[in-house]
Amino acid sequence: MQFQRPQQLEKTIAGFPSLKTREYKAHKASVHTVGWNSDGRRLASGSVDKTARIWTPERTSDPRHSQELRGHTDSVDQLRWDPTHPDHLATASCDRTVRIWDARSGKSIHTIDTGGQNINISWSPDGQNIAVGNKEDVISIIDTRTFQIAKKTQFRVEVNEIGWNPQGNLFFLTTGQGHIKVLEYPSMNEIHTMEAHTSNCYCLEFDPRGRYLATGSADALVNLWDMEEFHNVRSFGVLDWPIRTISFSFDGQFLVSASEDLSIDISLVETGESVHKIDCFAAMNTVAWHPSKYLLAYAGDETDMVPGRGSVMAGNLRIFGFSP
Repeated sequence: MQFQRPQQLEKTIAGFPSLKTREYKAHKASVHTVGWNSDGRRLASGSVDKTARIWTPERTSDPRHSQELRGHTDSVDQLRWDPTHPDHLATASCDRTVRIWDARSGKSIHTIDTGGQNINISWSPDGQNIAVGNKEDVISIIDTRTFQIAKKTQFRVEVNEIGWNPQGNLFFLTTGQGHIKVLEYPSMNEIHTMEAHTSNCYCLEFDPRGRYLATGSADALVNLWDMEEFHNVRSFGVLDWPIRTISFSFDGQFLVSASEDLSIDISLVETGESVHKIDCFAAMNTVAWHPSKYLLAYAGDETDMVPGRGSVMAGNLRIFGFSP
């Protein structure tokens, strides 16, 4: 049965070309990660410059009105907000720690030593656990009641991205072999392996409506998976370079993907059709849709030309979706 676009969806797509992008600039090096808090009022960014920053982006793009979060001694590679508390943020750093921040004060309220250079992080849907993965392919589970590591699991494959399903009873990870491993949680016993891609699988995202899992890979494909049967629903082959980052819109209608292509693709989830492209100026590291609006935050390896210094990292992020 052919998918019929609702009138409101047609109106949304028709409006994409007129929407504006704002730039937010404060970091001193590339931004590796961005994320909205649960109520959408704050956006956090993490950078190679060893800092994170909290913005109120709909109010202003002036960095003087953002909060700089200092404490890490190495790159902040990924961050996640507590899904049950709009003021609590977790950052994963190569300095072998995870820090928990209170956005109201801008202070670090907990520091957890994980023993490895951390590259990915996920917060469980009930807010009670944080999973963090390191470069040695060890995943540590942090209990947020004690902020102690409750469990460590060593994997024999390259682990690239991690996350819980919306119900919190399954844990997913993507691998260097292009597979998706499905683990029972909290036992972390493997119950299924999906041969998802022909090469390294870099990212995964869950549809907010709970129907689909999306994965992005070095094979330049985004694949959509049914969450009940774990079968492939469709593939999105719009970009030419390895898919670095993906994100579902709040209503599950759109899936955005980005790579080293100088454009970000927005496609319809139900058809795989590309409906809009956002021009960008460098390879993208991170994209994130707002939790209740069509606002898309993104950041990559943009550079600026500085007299006497040549090309330097811009340290910026952008948000697409503002009215003209």
